Amino acid sequence: MSARVLRGDCLRVLNLQSFAEAGIHEEVTLTFFDPPFNQGKEYAYFNDAAAREEYWQWVEKVCAGVLGLTVEGGAIYFMQREKNTEEVFRCLRNTGWTLQNLIIWSKHTSAIPSPCRFGKQYQIIAFATKGKRPRLFNRLRIDPPLVRSQKKKRADGIFLTDCWNDIRELTSGYFAGDEALRKPDGQRFHEQQSPLALLARIILSSSAPGDLVLDPCAGTGTTLVAAKQLGRTSVGIEVDPANAKKIRSRLQRIRKTDSIAHLREDYRFTPNLESIWPTGVSAEE
Repeated sequence: MSARVLRGDCLRVLNLQSFAEAGIHEEVTLTFFDPPFNQGKEYAYFNDAAAREEYWQWVEKVCAGVLGLTVEGGAIYFMQREKNTEEVFRCLRNTGWTLQNLIIWSKHTSAIPSPCRFGKQYQIIAFATKGKRPRLFNRLRIDPPLVRSQKKKRADGIFLTDCWNDIRELTSGYFAGDEALRKPDGQRFHEQQSPLALLARIILSSSAPGDLVLDPCAGTGTTLVAAKQLGRTSVGIEVDPANAKKIRSRLQRIRKTDSIAHLREDYRFTPNLESIWPTGVSAEE
């Protein structure tokens, strides 16, 4: 399936005219929105230390732009820090999205300690739709490891809930593995790279083969890489030319470490798996 990378400021590109000029005429079915968190990180083409009001005005404009390109019933998955949950809800509500779930993505190794409150070990992902009901929603079944309170092995897995604790984040150390993109000196290419397992789950849940998947802050292109292997069309918008170049090279030849084929086993009990995850696309195309 085709994957397009549009270079530029997402606010200037998120409109029907820009999409038409780029040869994109279908409506967006699913968007993954993982913006910079305004934490003062050093980005070459984005001010990550803006005034709070300015930052959230920008976020709201992106949400509105995505809504205008989305098919009725289409979905957005908006990832943010847990402390910004209230602002996420406000942005979605003000721009016309309908909240369906607040997903808790529990981290494995990135707990933030605190002397006066419980350590923070999760991020939120707000799942919302254009309109009251999703255009489609695939009820995935997974088979997570048993915990101490469970004694019997499941015969056919369990339906996925809104608490995701089985996907490891790409940490900066040992557990990042080979999936994390690196520079020649071994340093991470992008510290906020999302794991393929996360994007595969989101794409499987809220799209079908042939649908258009959008990432307005494409970063290293993980959304596009996962979408390609799942038979979806995708568009990524990226302001940094170095990132855009990396995404294109990543898409041109899917690395073995970018293959999601091994994740299929996780969803083997999903009744309609064959229709939402077509076979035949592999790494090293």
